[in-house]
Amino acid sequence: MIVSADAGMRSGKVVAYKPLLDEAIKLAAHKPSKVLLVDRGLSPMEKTAGRDVDYALREKHLNTVVPCVWVDSTHPSYTLYTSGTTGKPKGVQRDTGGYAVALAASMKHIFCGNAGETYFSTSDIGWVVGHSYIIYGPLIAGMATIMYEGLPTRPDAGIWWSLVEKYKVTVMFSAPTAVRVLKKQDPAFLTKYDLSSLRALFLAGEPLDEPTAKWIADSLGKPIIDNYWQTETGWPILTIANGVEKKPSKFGSPGVAMYGYDVRLIDETTGEQVKEPNQKGVVAIAGPLPPGCMQTVWRDDARFVKTYWQSIPGQQLYSTFDWGIKDEDGYFFILGRTDDVINVAGHRLGTREIEESISSHPAVAEVAVVGVADQLKGPWRWPSRC
Repeated sequence: MIVSADAGMRSGKVVAYKPLLDEAIKLAAHKPSKVLLVDRGLSPMEKTAGRDVDYALREKHLNTVVPCVWVDSTHPSYTLYTSGTTGKPKGVQRDTGGYAVALAASMKHIFCGNAGETYFSTSDIGWVVGHSYIIYGPLIAGMATIMYEGLPTRPDAGIWWSLVEKYKVTVMFSAPTAVRVLKKQDPAFLTKYDLSSLRALFLAGEPLDEPTAKWIADSLGKPIIDNYWQTETGWPILTIANGVEKKPSKFGSPGVAMYGYDVRLIDETTGEQVKEPNQKGVVAIAGPLPPGCMQTVWRDDARFVKTYWQSIPGQQLYSTFDWGIKDEDGYFFILGRTDDVINVAGHRLGTREIEESISSHPAVAEVAVVGVADQLKGPWRWPSRC
């Protein structure tokens, strides 16, 4: 069965879903027997007789008791596709039991959420953050969860903070890009609403540069906790687990390795673990991966092994394909993708370092670095974020 709607909205524009869905089903080899449709009144839609069911029908079945179906803990819960920088999309296959354990633990130890409170992730459920921390994590923890459709600037730049006030949000999760968008708006929106219920703002999705982190921390007067993870892992690899041991955040760093993750930095040339603080290396994880991480690539075990476990010569380590360093205190700093570099006269320059240097200027709200061909200085590569 597919659950869908007539349409959605993005930046005030209606996007009709039904024609897209009908075409997808037409192309699909495996057809759904039923399509459950929510009519939001945004776009006219034609129903297919015998297949499409109106969501209003649920009113007749609200009190129906449906027994649980018991499955093995290793039974797949979902597949979520990610491309990263490896080209062909990969279907990340997640288990059921381990994922539930990881999310329940992270809600307690990392996000410090309590039953009866409200959690607000500004993501969407098509992204791994939406799966883990809009749907499953908060509900497993007994928290109310907010699912918001739209941009952080519509109808104005105070919409998120008005929701924090209205629903007494205690834990909020967003992305550095969204913060940079808000940085361009009237700062008065950040103090217009009562944010006394909010204990912390967590950020993830791409590296959080120090100027952006400092700006939102100063503006909100709340702890800003960065975290680093992937679609493949399902929950944070690096962050601060104040529910286990209170630690200060360091601007520019997502934090330290979480319980269950044996995180190592590997020298690109030698394949050995780096020995000195602040020495650049590939961020890798020694097996076994903790609960919640991917089981395999959907229907492609060989690709799972080759892509993630055989990219570091001489060692069987899970590669994140990210550069990083670790300081004297054990805090990690992510420097960008291993293939996200610009070659200049034989020097490999990480786009993250360049971007952060430029964004440290107070007049700069957002920056993106791209490669430009130079006949004198030789070959160059576009960074993957172009």
